[in-house]
Amino acid sequence: MTDTGPFVRADVRGFLDYLNNVPGPKMHEQSAADARAVYYAMKDVADPPVGELAVIKDLSIPGPGGAIPARLFDVREARAPGPVVVFYHGGGFVIGDIDTHASFTAEMSRQLDLPVVSVDYRLAPEARWPAAPDDCEAAARWVAGNPAELGRTATALVLSGDSAGGNLTIVVAMALRDDPAAVPVVVQAPIYPAADMAKEYPSFNDFADGFLLTREGMIWFGEHYAADPAHPRSSPLAGELKGLPPAVVITASLDPIRDQGRAYAAALALAGVPVTFREAQGIVHGFITLRQAIPSAQGDVAGYLTAVKAAIVEAEAQRVMAQAAG
Repeated sequence: MTDTGPFVRADVRGFLDYLNNVPGPKMHEQSAADARAVYYAMKDVADPPVGELAVIKDLSIPGPGGAIPARLFDVREARAPGPVVVFYHGGGFVIGDIDTHASFTAEMSRQLDLPVVSVDYRLAPEARWPAAPDDCEAAARWVAGNPAELGRTATALVLSGDSAGGNLTIVVAMALRDDPAAVPVVVQAPIYPAADMAKEYPSFNDFADGFLLTREGMIWFGEHYAADPAHPRSSPLAGELKGLPPAVVITASLDPIRDQGRAYAAALALAGVPVTFREAQGIVHGFITLRQAIPSAQGDVAGYLTAVKAAIVEAEAQRVMAQAAG
C-alpha cells in the first residue's frame, strides 16, 4: 500500500497552491511591522465581512503596561446578566489584532448569542513575554469586575482564542483558577492552541512546510516572543491542570502544532477536567479567519461554536444548581 500523504480538502488544496506560489518574501523573512501589514491586508481576501451587529464598541482596559485596547461585539443592543466571552486573537504573539479577527468574533457573538470582548494585548518584539499573558489576565479580570463601560453584567466568563490566543486562553484560565476573578471562568475554548513550547511533537515535522504555518515561521515567532518554554505561563502543559474549567479544544489535522492541542485535550481528560475535543480534518492552521478563502471552514467554525454553546449551557446549569444548593 502506497502512502498518498495526508487528506487535504479540495478547497484547502486550492488555497495552499495559491499561497505557496505568491511571490515575495515569506513571513519569517520580513520585519514584524511588514508581517503585520501583510496579515492585515489579507483579512478582506481571506474572511467574510464583519456584517451587522447591534453593538460594536471600542473599549480601553487598564493594564500593567498601559491601556489595553479592546472591542465589544454583541448581537443584542441590551441583554440580561449572563456569560461574557473574552477572546484573544492569534498571530504568534507578533502579528494580528482586533481587526484581523473581527469577522470571527462577530460570528461568535451571533452563533453563541453572547457578548464577545476581543482583547488587543501587547505584541512582541516590542513587548516580549510575559507582556501578552499579563495583559490578557488583566483584561479578563476587568470584564469580570463588570465596569460601567462594558454595559453588560457578566455572571461568568468564557475564555477563547486561536493559536497564540489559544495559549493565552489556557494561561489565563490557570491564573483565574489559582486567584479567582470577581466571576468564575465556566468554559475555556482554545482553538488550535500552542500549549507546549518545550517539546517537539511529530506534527511539527510532518507539516513543517507548505501548510500555511511553517517551521521557520514558528521559529521566527518564538525568537520574537522570547518566552521561557519551561514556564507554565508560556507552556501551560508544564503546569497543573486539575481544577481547570471545562474545555472545548479544536485542532486542525494539517497543522504543525496539531499535536500540542491533542496533548492538551488528553492531559485535561487525565486530570479529570471535562473536555470536548474536535479535530477538523483536511484543513490547515488558521481556518477560523479563512472562511472566505476556504469555504468549507464555515462548517468547522459552526461545529466548534455549537460545542462551545453546549459546554456553556451545561456549565451555567451546574453553576446555578450549585448556587441554589449553597
